[in-house]
Amino acid sequence: MAIAYISFGSNIGNRIGHIETALRIIRTNPCVQPSMQISSYYETEPIGYTNQPKFINGAAKIGTTFSCEDLLKFLQSVECLLGRERTIRWGPRNIDLDILLYDDACISQPNLQVPHPEMHTRAFVMVPLSEIAPEITHPILGKTIRELAEEVSEVLH
Repeated sequence: MAIAYISFGSNIGNRIGHIETALRIIRTNPCVQPSMQISSYYETEPIGYTNQPKFINGAAKIGTTFSCEDLLKFLQSVECLLGRERTIRWGPRNIDLDILLYDDACISQPNLQVPHPEMHTRAFVMVPLSEIAPEITHPILGKTIRELAEEVSEVLH
């Protein structure tokens, strides 16, 4: 059983409803342990394309028998099921699910990079992740999630 950390976010419609539906679908998949550890939810400003509503973001720890590649496909299928449309890079979305860490794997493929290559620069990822996995070490940077979260200056609510 692998341990994976995923981030989730939504900024369209019923943001919390979209997130909770996605987490329920993930939790009920037979390849995912039903006991998930979920961070608090944080309302955050958009990055990149900033002319859009605020996000609700968080992170979850899951146990899974999916390979990392299959977990990515599954998470993308959940996004598709919930009606996610990819129109603008970093644009508005009803649900966004990203793999942050998968055990201590380092994967670099065209459609899959683990650890997530930008996670350590984003407070909306690091703050919720540090809430549920403060002592996990980033497999490339060699720092704990707590240390990396402290390096990100943005304060979240």
